[in-house]
Amino acid sequence: MAHHLFKRKPLSLVHEEMKGENRLRRVLGPWSLTSLGVGCIIGTGIFVLTGVAAHHKAGPALMVSFVVAGMACIFSALCYAEFASMAPVAGSAYTYAYVTLGEMFAWIIGWDLVLEYTVASATVAHGWSSYFQNLIGSYNLHVPKIVSTAPFEYNLEEGVFHATGAWFDLPALVIVAILTTVLVIGIRESARFNNLMVGIKVVIVLMVIAVGAFYVDPANWQPFAPFGWAGLSLFGKPVFGQTGADGMPVGMLAGAAIIFFAYIGFDSVSTHAEEARRPQRDVPFGIVASLVICTILYIAVTFVLTGMVRYDQIDIHAPVAVAFQQVGLGWARRLIALGAVAGMTSVMLVLMLSQPRVLLAMARDGLLPEGFFGDIHPRFRTPWKSTIVTGLMVGTMASLIPLGILAELVSIGTLLAFVIVCLAVLVMRYIHPQAERPFRCPWVPVIPILGVILCLILMLSLPFGNWLRLLAWMVAGMLIYVFYGRHRSVLARQRLADQAANAGCEPITP
Repeated sequence: MAHHLFKRKPLSLVHEEMKGENRLRRVLGPWSLTSLGVGCIIGTGIFVLTGVAAHHKAGPALMVSFVVAGMACIFSALCYAEFASMAPVAGSAYTYAYVTLGEMFAWIIGWDLVLEYTVASATVAHGWSSYFQNLIGSYNLHVPKIVSTAPFEYNLEEGVFHATGAWFDLPALVIVAILTTVLVIGIRESARFNNLMVGIKVVIVLMVIAVGAFYVDPANWQPFAPFGWAGLSLFGKPVFGQTGADGMPVGMLAGAAIIFFAYIGFDSVSTHAEEARRPQRDVPFGIVASLVICTILYIAVTFVLTGMVRYDQIDIHAPVAVAFQQVGLGWARRLIALGAVAGMTSVMLVLMLSQPRVLLAMARDGLLPEGFFGDIHPRFRTPWKSTIVTGLMVGTMASLIPLGILAELVSIGTLLAFVIVCLAVLVMRYIHPQAERPFRCPWVPVIPILGVILCLILMLSLPFGNWLRLLAWMVAGMLIYVFYGRHRSVLARQRLADQAANAGCEPITP
């Protein structure tokens, strides 16, 4: 029976499904897809994470850290682009794994993507709430303390929970509810709203780069790599390079591991392949273009930030805004806060737009209840029930649960997805060498192998606790698959129908 767990979904079946009527509306062009990618990548990473990583991990060498993390992403992005051009349907890495590695691997990656998108959305909602309250606070407006944050927090250093005195985080709940409504109404409206948010934050990021460049002092880049160039660890245990006061690795590579979170999002472009007008061309363009644009912006902002303020004097909570204050440009603080709010709004929008597409793909294959998760709204042509469930999950987590300890799961979950996609390209080239590939990943097998190696290095550099939490999530997912999905999947039903036909009796319905 074990071989049934690795039963692959035929590529011909994927192409046949694309002709069905219960499909999403194809309205996205190349620049809308690029905007979705930029919308998901540029957010908390550029306004917060750059300061934390420069101050504690890499110093000015963080510029090189972004290059290393970007290289790991570009290798994976080229693999994503090849698959997206071959199978332009909802599902992203889940669908690719189903076609190449089999049903069980597809379930694992689908369940992993649910974790990635849900926890990332809730984490960003927390950050959005903080920046929003900071922004309105500058106008002497305040959210009542009792609804300003989650009811309890988790202290990572002491390992204990403590009450905050609040009931729930109202701003986080409200923004999630607004975005859920926008997402249910339609992909075209969602894309337009995202384009507006992306336009605001990109303009403000460019302003930060252009104005800040005049206040760069090269002396602040000395030493350029104060923590060294290494920082590798194995399951959180340092194996190469210096360690910080907390015993964790520091250095340029350690910086790359921590800022990798900033890059997740380009893979969300592939989840919208079914809504692209010309997916074989536009989706690869959107994936690669968004990644290149964001890498350039990240490096430029790091260049300016570490040049304006010495790395050990960078504020870790609002690094960009405080840096401008430190050089006498206090007027920019509100503008930067506005950019952060717009940036995180678009990140949440794209993450919450992507998860229902993964649930939709899994439901179509029978691994989740199709009548619910696979239902397309007759007017809006969106997976509306899946979208509402996503909004409820994200809203509940964002308003009630402290997510500091869970946020790290986003990076390890994303890296796992990238490893599987890179491996899947190699498998696909072997089992379907003649399949039509409108976009071909160059230099195979070199690019996929490099993608696997770099992503594994970054995975292994994350704390061991991340691996335990990922394992716990995967065990829960496997229980659902064993007791529900593997018996009710489309391939399982087809197998039973074939067995019944061969035996000359009526098919058995699981």
